[in-house]
Amino acid sequence: MTNEPRVSVGVMSEPQLRFVLHGDYRVASGIASGEQAASCVDGQVEWGGSRYDELLFTPVDEHAASFTLCDVTIGVSFHWKRKEDQTFKGALKLIVEDGRVTAINVLPVEDYLLSVISSEMSATASLELLKAHAVISRSWLLAQIQAHNAQETAHRATADYLAPTLGAAQQDDGDELIKWWDHDDHANFDVCADDHCQRYQGITRASTEAVRQAIEATWGQVLMHLGELCDARFSKSCGGVMEEFENCWEPVHHPYLAARRDSADEDDFPNLTREDNAEEWILTSPSAYCNTHDHAILSQVLNDYDQETTDFYRWKVEYTQQQLSELIARRTGVDYGRIRDLQPVERGTSGRLSKMKIVGEKCTRVIGKELAIRYALSESALYSSAFVVERHEIDADGFPAKFLLRGAGWGHGVGLCQIGAAVMGAQGFGYRQILSHYFPGASIEKSY
Repeated sequence: MTNEPRVSVGVMSEPQLRFVLHGDYRVASGIASGEQAASCVDGQVEWGGSRYDELLFTPVDEHAASFTLCDVTIGVSFHWKRKEDQTFKGALKLIVEDGRVTAINVLPVEDYLLSVISSEMSATASLELLKAHAVISRSWLLAQIQAHNAQETAHRATADYLAPTLGAAQQDDGDELIKWWDHDDHANFDVCADDHCQRYQGITRASTEAVRQAIEATWGQVLMHLGELCDARFSKSCGGVMEEFENCWEPVHHPYLAARRDSADEDDFPNLTREDNAEEWILTSPSAYCNTHDHAILSQVLNDYDQETTDFYRWKVEYTQQQLSELIARRTGVDYGRIRDLQPVERGTSGRLSKMKIVGEKCTRVIGKELAIRYALSESALYSSAFVVERHEIDADGFPAKFLLRGAGWGHGVGLCQIGAAVMGAQGFGYRQILSHYFPGASIEKSY
């Protein structure tokens, strides 16, 4: 369709890139195909013996041509992080960022979505689940493009950019460091290709006819609220109750990203901002759509590498004193000495910690929000920040020999719960009902 927008996706950034052009591509003043290499030299892209500020490889035949990027890192900040070769449709743009060559895929939105739906979950998922995910992925993407276009002329005054491709807004008063990462982290493209934005792996993941049907059936459909595009978030498992946006990102309330129980009785849940309620909720296994061990349903949402995680709804992680002390020092850059305690300070609507106090032998500090807490307590990222801490074998000075974290859910828990939505789809709910459950008050409308 002529008014379908295009999206620029940052796929990878390395000092040197290897890639293969399958078909003829227009570039500079000629045509290129086959195996290629590019590197960063003196702040420019070096390719074919010449240097450029940027390079754009455009397919002569957009339908037939494709390109493969070698050794793309997937699963950034996940326990299954690895490299793989990935193949893409559309154009390839090369730019320089911080002494590295960044590969950007430029393609139509609906082609992008065809990959996202298959990359985020199994392409064999139920049609209604695929439709629901197509709508939220499209909504989120167009909202990010809209925000990115606005930020080209004015950055938010509160943002403290740490790097061109991964920034953070933060508040630091010495005793308390509150930090969050979000979509405005990318200055030179709309979205990235990993879970920081939406998982996108080109045509590497096989699409099925069902995925194509889901895209076609919802073509151009987005979630709207009061005339504005919805910032439609999603995670693997909410853990039973959905989190509110402001407890994970900037302090802005979105009515359609509300606290609800992930069940037919949406209002039946305790106040999980209270510590006693949160502890009871996390240490038990209340009924919810996402409380399932049905392999057939889980395999709809989880690709092979996601299934390396065996516990989603309730989980536990154990550390020795030495392991935890060294981990926190390495991950936060602060030497707390031996860790005496991890204390809840503030919880969100799903029981996720938005603030946590680290009590150490050398210093004490409050950190947040949820992702900063998850980063501090794992080599990759803790499944979620909805957890309670058990201290074991406490010595005479009050230092535990072991810490046991018992937790709930996987991810931030805001918006659509992918496992819960898969269960709803298996139970016969239509995609409109699924979206109404996870985004109350939002309406489905055509954007183009």
